[in-house]
Amino acid sequence: MNPERVVRERVRAFTDLPNVGPAMARDFRRLGFAHPHELAGADPLALYLGLCRITGSRHDPCVLDVFMSVTDFLAGNPPRPWWHYTAERKARYGDPGGDRVARGAGPGAKRSRGLA
Repeated sequence: MNPERVVRERVRAFTDLPNVGPAMARDFRRLGFAHPHELAGADPLALYLGLCRITGSRHDPCVLDVFMSVTDFLAGNPPRPWWHYTAERKARYGDPGGDRVARGAGPGAKRSRGLA
């Protein structure tokens, strides 16, 4: 959803989250999440690496930006466009995939989800 239209109190579906459309909602379900609030406290890099591993392909780093925007929003911050996180992602993670995706390394988004 467009971050300008997000209403925190009305988040019931993944598509109610900032920057999330139907395809990203499917990705969250693929990762084992059933409700948006289950993503609270998730590690955005672990989500990204888990999605790459599950799908068997390296995703565009802007997917990590979206994961960062969602987890930041669920941590209580205002909804922001995904590109607001690009500079932070580059500084924090550099190349988020690289050979970590090829090796399938990286921690799980949530240990209980078995994404490790």
